[in-house]
Amino acid sequence: MYEYTAISRPQPDCTRLKVVVADDDAVQRAYISLILKKLGYETHEARDGAEALELVRAISAKILVCDLDMPGLDGYDLARTIRAEPGDGYVHILMVTGQDQRQQRELALEAGVDDFMGKPVDTATLTARVRSADRLLRHEELLLQRSKVLAKAKEQIEDDLRAAADAQRRLLPPAHQVVEGCRFHAAFQPSNILSGDMFGYYRICESYTAFYAIDVAGHGVHASLMSVALGHLLTAEHFRAHSFGADGRPDPAALVRSLSERFYRDDGTEYFTMFCGMIEHGSDLLHFCQAGYPSPYILTRDRACRQVGTGGFPVALLDGVPFETDVTPFAEAEFLVLCSDGAMEAECPAGEAFGEARVEAALAGSAPAPHTIPGNLVSALEAWREGRALDDDLTVLVCERTPNQ
Repeated sequence: MYEYTAISRPQPDCTRLKVVVADDDAVQRAYISLILKKLGYETHEARDGAEALELVRAISAKILVCDLDMPGLDGYDLARTIRAEPGDGYVHILMVTGQDQRQQRELALEAGVDDFMGKPVDTATLTARVRSADRLLRHEELLLQRSKVLAKAKEQIEDDLRAAADAQRRLLPPAHQVVEGCRFHAAFQPSNILSGDMFGYYRICESYTAFYAIDVAGHGVHASLMSVALGHLLTAEHFRAHSFGADGRPDPAALVRSLSERFYRDDGTEYFTMFCGMIEHGSDLLHFCQAGYPSPYILTRDRACRQVGTGGFPVALLDGVPFETDVTPFAEAEFLVLCSDGAMEAECPAGEAFGEARVEAALAGSAPAPHTIPGNLVSALEAWREGRALDDDLTVLVCERTPNQ
């Protein structure tokens, strides 16, 4: 009844795969099990589909050789049940069918069967089918192991990035703070774990309070490293040392020029936009340099609003470009709002940008209470984006002049 040929054994160092052989015919079941054992597999016999299912679950079998027609749980239902169960490991199902059951094979494929053998089973066919399944399963196991290694490495990288993001945030000043005649309010929202944005504010001498905002080109680790370097560099002492001219007058453009010279590389692609300002309290003037950063708004509590600045060149993008210091009135009880371009460029699901008009409207709506501007603008952008994360980093910095400070 059964054809028997010489059987080659697997390599001695191969891990023995567990195989369940399910058939209500005891002779057929024993014959298939004997061949598989001689091939080096660990076999377990089942008299019907229900017993086979319990065995597959209990021993985590990798291969199931089963008959199509079995009492109780037949081959179709057995395959469907196995495919419906969760788990990382795949069970390769090899079904034995009669020569007159070709039409049933399509139904078996839909149920989740991988391969077929016709009756009577011959050793060569069984060996070829099982060896093929063995190769696929070992390849799957190798991919699973590599996936676990990659997942662990990804988890470690993300832990490191979160630690770096925490260190980056520690460089930022408090979100709300009084500094010599000014109140500062801020919001900082990276588009990913790390950010290319940086800002700061401080008193640099008795008559001047200074602030800056920076947006490094690009995203991710590369941009964040540069923003952190700038955050370390731009202390109050550094700002004071580089932002006055030879005549002693404020010259924030001198600071920007020094940064451009420091970070420019002929073969580099690193650059950033920047706005830095110096508030001269005695004369109610704002001395500022705009280097490609979006123009800020100066508002009053009665919602009067004007933009300042004309654009300027980004820092460290081109060699030898001019940077200019400009001056504008900045009276007590007025406040200035800086927004990175992540606000204006934020798109709704339909692809429309939030735009300057909506930014101005959001600022005007919060004008009577400047300390609410950062949070209100973030909320407006979240509503515009319908809860989706921003595609670019967002910084909102408000400098509020306070009388009699």
